[in-house]
Amino acid sequence: QDYYGKELQKSEDLKTNACVTAARPLPKAVRDALERVHEEVVARYYGCGLAIPECLASCRILDLGSGSGRDCYLLSQLVGEQGHVTGIDMTEGQVEVAKKHVAYHMDKFGYQKPNVEFLQGYVEKLGDAGLADESYDVVISNCVINLSPDKRAVLREAYRVLKPGGEMYFSDVYASQHLSEAVREHRVLWGECLAGALYWRDLYSIAEEVGFSPPCLVTTSPITIGNKELEDIIGDCRFVSATFRLFKVPASIQATPGQVIYNGGIVGHERELVFDANFTFKEGEVVDVDAEMAAILQSSRFAEEFLIRAGGAQAAALQGCCC
Repeated sequence: QDYYGKELQKSEDLKTNACVTAARPLPKAVRDALERVHEEVVARYYGCGLAIPECLASCRILDLGSGSGRDCYLLSQLVGEQGHVTGIDMTEGQVEVAKKHVAYHMDKFGYQKPNVEFLQGYVEKLGDAGLADESYDVVISNCVINLSPDKRAVLREAYRVLKPGGEMYFSDVYASQHLSEAVREHRVLWGECLAGALYWRDLYSIAEEVGFSPPCLVTTSPITIGNKELEDIIGDCRFVSATFRLFKVPASIQATPGQVIYNGGIVGHERELVFDANFTFKEGEVVDVDAEMAAILQSSRFAEEFLIRAGGAQAAALQGCCC
């Protein structure tokens, strides 16, 4: 709270590039939406990637650790006036910045009433903030889970508030090994999103334990420290910023390997949909998928965007969306 609310006043105050890593070029719709976000909100943004998934029209979205509200105001435009975005953050100063600009943005977007709200609270305890079971289509998070001392609680709560078929789409920082006590207790390294980074293999076990589908890796990029004192403390550990997507596939879905055809209906992704590191769906093209991906597409908001049929010669041999 002190680091993000008091020590940092703008993104240039950060000491590493962990919180400003761009995973890939921004889609035009996102670039255009970003240009309409208030400059103070953008200046106090400390994310580590792009946590903006596709196919969001009319969705209800929850942003965990929403900070100054940048991603919420982006999403406000992408879900449209019929959608809704909730941001929750533990840092009072950041929530105040986000709330201060609600009227400005709704006027800028031409909305009759706000489709965003900001709450102060903890991402491990969403129930304390009044967030109900199965109330959101998508949960996003941008460089925040590493700041939580209880990652399982964060994923468990995200799973709880997601509707069946819902998605958790999040950017975060991961470590190449379990971190030493010296790293984990270093105040600046915590604030810079490194000391709390999850050992990447642990994400897979926690996701399975909570009930999510296996993580689908979307993008990844290395993090450079560029600070001799901090590098000496970290030693040979390496860090990456990575974006994953997890789905709450209902137990009733008994999908089998099959073939899917993308109909090209998602705005901004009409020609092709880069779903993750393993699956890119081009409009009208037949793609073999394993049972796991078939279940995700069949049960999620993407179902109407695909023709899905069982069977397929090579589908069973694919390794799923894990990477």
